[in-house]
Amino acid sequence: MKPTVSLQKEDFEALSEFRYQLRRFIRFSEEAAHSEGLTPLQYLLLLHIKGFPGREWASIGELAERLQAQHHGVVALVNRCEKAGLVTRRQDEQDRRQIQVRLTKTGEKYLHRLAQLHRNELNSLAGVFQVSHISAFNDGE
Repeated sequence: MKPTVSLQKEDFEALSEFRYQLRRFIRFSEEAAHSEGLTPLQYLLLLHIKGFPGREWASIGELAERLQAQHHGVVALVNRCEKAGLVTRRQDEQDRRQIQVRLTKTGEKYLHRLAQLHRNELNSLAGVFQVSHISAFNDGE
């Protein structure tokens, strides 16, 4: 166990600023999704499918982990997205127990528009999400 390092006023200020900017970004993201007619969770589902490492699809279990959500909740979300024409699902050919969730062309279009907005917003926050100056999180250095 690491030795306890006492936090200084500037550590709390840095943590507060980080959480404030993070919440601002999340609120921006929620509003951007709504402006496209999607829920924030629908946007995140699309993002996690496209952003899954090494392939163009993700399983329900993998999406549940990425969304930090219950399996049955992700199944319901995928159902809604499939009904809206944003995703498709099919059985994995190697592992018949696994369902692959993939983006449709419509889902891709929504995702690309929203991802561009998010990238622009992140660029405007350059430097805000650096926490290297928080002494307690640098082993007290």
